Amino acid sequence: MKHGKKYAEAAKLVDRTVAYEAEEAMALVKKTASAKFDETVEIHIRTGCDGRHADQQIRGAVVLPNGTGKTVKVLVFAKGDKLNEAEAAGADYVGGEELIPKIQNEGWLDFDVVVATPDMMGVVGRLGKVLGPKGLMPNPKAGTVTMNVTQAIKDIKAGKIEYRLDKTNIIHCPIGKVSFSEEALMQNFTALMDAITKAKPSTLKGQYLRSITLTSTMGPGVKVSTLKY
Repeated sequence: MKHGKKYAEAAKLVDRTVAYEAEEAMALVKKTASAKFDETVEIHIRTGCDGRHADQQIRGAVVLPNGTGKTVKVLVFAKGDKLNEAEAAGADYVGGEELIPKIQNEGWLDFDVVVATPDMMGVVGRLGKVLGPKGLMPNPKAGTVTMNVTQAIKDIKAGKIEYRLDKTNIIHCPIGKVSFSEEALMQNFTALMDAITKAKPSTLKGQYLRSITLTSTMGPGVKVSTLKY
């Protein structure tokens, strides 16, 4: 992949052979972000897990203390009183079975997170082929299948993010924007790392966190020392 001049200049500031302390890495990520827009700060964690084994699957959610800097659109599948509750709590879209054709046939996907009450999962399950590959399927582990829709919406709007292993056993998460202060980004980083450290599978043999890399959307990757985790 060919990178531009700005990227090349930024990359010179990062020593690829060094795993930096988290604070130093975060400062470098902010310094090397050169795009004209407010880039997202991302974390990529390579684990020693084997996601093919159910007992080594990692999935959960954490509320970042300073949010992600992104306005998140929430779709809630519910019925009865829960529809009104979801609307009152600030859901962007609420509905039930009538939304299925809109998503399936019209390709409507103008939302970032889907929440469903347990009694709606039979309906939502029909959207598995559409929502699943996009990581939008509600899941109890992520707190998106719940009767407490008010709390779920509040947490998501406050900056709740989901973490999970991808097919290559890596976790990718946004932890804020380049415009955030280093302190705010570090608080988000720490909250996520604490949650992932606690999620270590008891059956895992060998090293859990093999590498941690911080990067901005268009910037170079900066390695973080895994010694503390």
